[in-house]
Amino acid sequence: MKSRPTLRLVVAPLVAGALAVGLPAHPGAADTSQARPVDWSAAWGASPQLPSEGFTPNWSREGFSHQSVRQVVRVTDGGDAVRIRLSNAYGTSPLKITGATIARTTHGAAVEKDSIRPLTFGGRHSVAIPAHGELRGDAASLDLKPLESVSITLYFEGTTGPATFHSQGWTDTYRADGDHRADASGAAYTDKTQSWYYLSGVEVGAADRAGATGPANGKQNNGKSGIVAFGDSITDGFASTPNANHRYTDVLTELTGRPVVNEGIGGNLVLNDSAWFGERSTARFSRDALDQPGVSTVVILEGLNDLGYSEASKGEHPPYMYKPAPVVSARELIDGYRALIDAAHAKGLKAVGATLLPFKGGDHWGPHSAKVSDEVNDWIRDSGEYDAYADLDRALADPTDPDRLAPAYDSGDGLHPDDAGYRVMAETVAKALPK
Repeated sequence: MKSRPTLRLVVAPLVAGALAVGLPAHPGAADTSQARPVDWSAAWGASPQLPSEGFTPNWSREGFSHQSVRQVVRVTDGGDAVRIRLSNAYGTSPLKITGATIARTTHGAAVEKDSIRPLTFGGRHSVAIPAHGELRGDAASLDLKPLESVSITLYFEGTTGPATFHSQGWTDTYRADGDHRADASGAAYTDKTQSWYYLSGVEVGAADRAGATGPANGKQNNGKSGIVAFGDSITDGFASTPNANHRYTDVLTELTGRPVVNEGIGGNLVLNDSAWFGERSTARFSRDALDQPGVSTVVILEGLNDLGYSEASKGEHPPYMYKPAPVVSARELIDGYRALIDAAHAKGLKAVGATLLPFKGGDHWGPHSAKVSDEVNDWIRDSGEYDAYADLDRALADPTDPDRLAPAYDSGDGLHPDDAGYRVMAETVAKALPK
């Protein structure tokens, strides 16, 4: 009998806001006298990470003090209510948020004035999230269509210290000195990075989803049809065009009409924690994949870093971020996959495996990683342990050298696809999804 490692489910305390619509009186707030159950769907997500320099400049180490932070995200489902999910997972003290708003995005940091809604947490505008904790806010009344962009603004009157964040957002986030959460103009937001801070999810709700058929006709999805894309930098969209929503997950929701939540972390590992690239997938899977409302399927694309870091670390001056870098066997990696599959099935979700992409020519390539990646891909195709599989390895391979990404799909590093490659990935995954 094949061994099944125990999945360590790490669940940060999740403090729930109101589960029914009911906010203080405001032109955009729901009527508390008509409070009603809401059918929630995860419509956007970003996996939290430790404060670090990451790949691109960010504000995670310095945090915020008497500043407003405006973050733009594109929702993948529609409805008439919205709430946010905030994370202080890596904070060492309570995170004090003075106030927050949500609004439809117009351009850059500017928002549609009439759509600005205050956000509350347990009926209050201010909230303190405990160290290592998470929180879902109350519902705000705002009609949203799938594929609309919204801006969430957090105001910090005090000093936060280092910030739980998501490093590679590939979307501009804006900062302003002072309280500008209710500004329609983006004029005060003179600083920007491409990371997300404290914001880990946006959920869209509707009282009645009957008859809705998805983004193609501008309505919300019917029932549990959401998808979590779980993985590393390729899921995260590394090398995709910034501010263009060209990650494979963006294209997947456009092709399928289903909500898709991106829970990739650049550099993430299946089997080991990283100071730079997040907790191992078997430790963060519960928080990032299983605790998402309205989800029926998780697509798992991860493992190339587990194999490739040992190759990348063999240079004369090994990058310090490529640690730990043990030599990982196919059996060890497959056991990690089995733990994820078992956890998904225990939650009633379908698990779709994606084969590892070709990577010859990249710094992760070497004799061991090449051999084991082939063994792992054969297992994904032939074992039958996933509910379905998407063969990204073959879909993106160079016909003249199948170990390499096709030149038309290579961003230039031999490892990550370009926008065209991410589209092929989405098309391949879409065809593989269980009905």
